[in-house]
Amino acid sequence: MERVLRVALAQVNPIVGDLDGNARLIKDRIKEARDKGADVVCFPELALTGYPPEDLVLKPSFVRDNLKQLESVVAATAGISAVVGFVDDDGEIFNAAAFIHNKELKAVYHKVFLPNYGVFDEERYFAVGHRCPIFELAGVRIAVSICEDCWYPAGPMAWQVDHGAEVLININGSPFHAGKRVEREKMVAERAVDYGAFVAYVNTVGGQDELVFDGNSVVFGPRGEMLAHASSFAEELLLCDINAGAVPFHRPLEKIRHEAEGAARLELEVTEVALEGAPSSKRGAIEHRMAEPLEGAAEIYTAVVLGIHDYVHKQNFKKVLIGMSGGVDSALTAAVAADALGPENVIGVRMPSRHTSAESLDDAGAVAEALGIQLLDFPIEPAHHGLEEVLTDTFKGTKPGIAEENIQPRIRMTILHALSNKLGYIVLSTGNKSELATGYGTLYGDIAGGFAVLKDLTKTTVYELCRYRNSLSHVIPDRVITKPPSAELKPDQRDSDSLPPYEKLDPILQGYIEQDLSPEELVSAGHDPATVARVIELVDRSEYKRRQAPPGVKITPRAFGRDRRMPIVNRYSPNGARSST
Repeated sequence: MERVLRVALAQVNPIVGDLDGNARLIKDRIKEARDKGADVVCFPELALTGYPPEDLVLKPSFVRDNLKQLESVVAATAGISAVVGFVDDDGEIFNAAAFIHNKELKAVYHKVFLPNYGVFDEERYFAVGHRCPIFELAGVRIAVSICEDCWYPAGPMAWQVDHGAEVLININGSPFHAGKRVEREKMVAERAVDYGAFVAYVNTVGGQDELVFDGNSVVFGPRGEMLAHASSFAEELLLCDINAGAVPFHRPLEKIRHEAEGAARLELEVTEVALEGAPSSKRGAIEHRMAEPLEGAAEIYTAVVLGIHDYVHKQNFKKVLIGMSGGVDSALTAAVAADALGPENVIGVRMPSRHTSAESLDDAGAVAEALGIQLLDFPIEPAHHGLEEVLTDTFKGTKPGIAEENIQPRIRMTILHALSNKLGYIVLSTGNKSELATGYGTLYGDIAGGFAVLKDLTKTTVYELCRYRNSLSHVIPDRVITKPPSAELKPDQRDSDSLPPYEKLDPILQGYIEQDLSPEELVSAGHDPATVARVIELVDRSEYKRRQAPPGVKITPRAFGRDRRMPIVNRYSPNGARSST
């Protein structure tokens, strides 16, 4: 008789701190999984609290309330098993997975490897786990682990398999960055092959502050074959029938023992948990879903759309405001917002100055019309002239420069935030990563806002996404994409007056910011030495501006903010020592 276990991976979008709402979401998916004949349904890491809960975990009341909600989830598991991520309090606080079976909490797994790099800071909150329960359900031996525990070959999974586990359930809150899915799936497949086991990997989906989670839950078989794949960036219940065979399958014992010897240092305590029940006899055959994952520009664009959708909706905002300059950044921001929230919830605002070209006004209007968003007009010349008069005596005898130019974006942001205060809408800033990296933006002007949609997108990526969005429907005029970019703060201004061309600038930024390459390494990669030195100086001296920028969707492996924490007061420069006088 074959041993077939039907596993359901609940790729859900919880809200951090909404304990009651998350518990309802989990119970709804438990019912759906039970109705579809699942033996066990698995939820992402910390699904009950939302991920990451950050310093909420330091509040004892938050931990207590999440445990109360876990009790209501346990009561909803009649006739099914469930693996649910939550925060456990067992003398210390743990990132935990509850294994629940037929209305009983059978055992709890505590996360062993606590990531403390990039956006992660789990050592701040959680203790290291040592529990290693192994469950037997319908003749199949099952083990559970959490996210980072899967990334180490000689980790908990090796120990579990050495003790007979055949199905390895790994629950995750794995944040997105471009290209990560391929790396992640390769790793999961390797674990399946290394251990000769089935690996069911469930990931959360949705936006949380700067982070966006891509889903892409997956099941691999013991030969590294993909058995099922969930959608990218969408909630889904992925079902997979895991056939463990009439007898345990062949396993690479030498490999397992080698990795288990390394895992022994973790001092994991194995317990055996027998679960009553047999696979559902009422279910029919299912077709395993093999969703085609998103890649390239489509993947990045969808991530940004989901990030802004959840940031706005999870905070109960209704509409957004965007300053429409007629340039490529505001055009893409408006397109993303319209796709995420609906065009009826996006308000574009044109704020021309004496330097704004008729072409830019026309382009902003064309974008608004193509997207179907509302467009308001507030000429800033009266305010601009008035502030110049106020400052006349102080500025008298000085050469006009950046101070005079920056009056304009600060007036524009004052108008946008006045509308935000009056109407209760959130302001979306339009600056991109290239500008934020080099300080090419006005503090309390175009850098300000409630959310920075393009914060982690270089200018060249912005152009790429504009072309991708136009491939779906043509909403960004060709002239917006092809004309030389300009802030239009003085006559005949071009970005290239202040910055290297973006096709030269962006690769240097990627190397310096995302890969931590030195000037010598950048020059060895073929970049001009003078340009490298200039770009590094711009990046290093602009940290104070970035600290005051709003959050934005993380797209690259090294986004500004939690990924890259540089001191503002800092005399080190890879270009050479800074003066101490």
